[in-house]
Amino acid sequence: MEKKKRLSILADILGILGALIIFVIPFLFMLVNSLKDRRGANLLRLSLPETFQWKNYTEVITANNGIIFTAFKNSLIISLGSVLVLIIACAMAGYVLQRRKDKVMSVSNVFVMAGLMVPPAILPTISIMQNLHVYKTLFGMIMVEVALQIPFTIMLYRGFMSSIPVELEEAGYIDGCTRSKLFISIVLPLLKPVTATVTILNAVTIFNDFTNPLYFLPGNKNATVQLTLYNFMGQFSSSYGLLFADVIIITIPMILLFIFFNKKIVDGMTAGAVKG
Repeated sequence: MEKKKRLSILADILGILGALIIFVIPFLFMLVNSLKDRRGANLLRLSLPETFQWKNYTEVITANNGIIFTAFKNSLIISLGSVLVLIIACAMAGYVLQRRKDKVMSVSNVFVMAGLMVPPAILPTISIMQNLHVYKTLFGMIMVEVALQIPFTIMLYRGFMSSIPVELEEAGYIDGCTRSKLFISIVLPLLKPVTATVTILNAVTIFNDFTNPLYFLPGNKNATVQLTLYNFMGQFSSSYGLLFADVIIITIPMILLFIFFNKKIVDGMTAGAVKG
């Protein structure tokens, strides 16, 4: 028993050290270099600056006529819009996939699982968006993010749905509930834990997305927070102090969100896994 306790303590220590190496040290590296002048930051060393250059953050905020504010607005619209659509569509899809047992649902499950493995096709997607006249629009970007996150989100809802007793639905039918009223009044309120997990995970993923807005939402007026990094990177030289200051600014909101709601993420995922 004593040996198991020591091994448990050792595992905890190794876990903490691993977290420090993977997460804390890189963050400190960016933070200290964001407060250095151009020459000091370009050395890329983990050392305190001789003089704290707080003006780096001012320059980032005012760069390109305050494009970072436009970027935050666009990223928030895309994140909130995508999360809202994902919650509505995937909660209903997860409910049907879990409750119905037939060949159609078996085939549907295969397509959902395939969505986790098949990479997105960039050029065909752009062509489709252009034909639908949604290319370079926030609506089009929301639809792309929703399409990419649907398989994982359905999987979470479906796993959690199995923890809801079928007897509750049978009682609702006896009381005269229609299928839609049953889902809205009985099932959906019971999905709060996994909905919190879905909201946070997808919001962080979509807010931090760099590649997809680069392809599907070009243009300064459509800039997202991740694309503002290009403001401080050039072909021949880069302002690493400003670059790291920008990274810190756009990272802090998601770090705070993750810290405050970390327990809800774990609860939602483990509940679906254990009871499913």
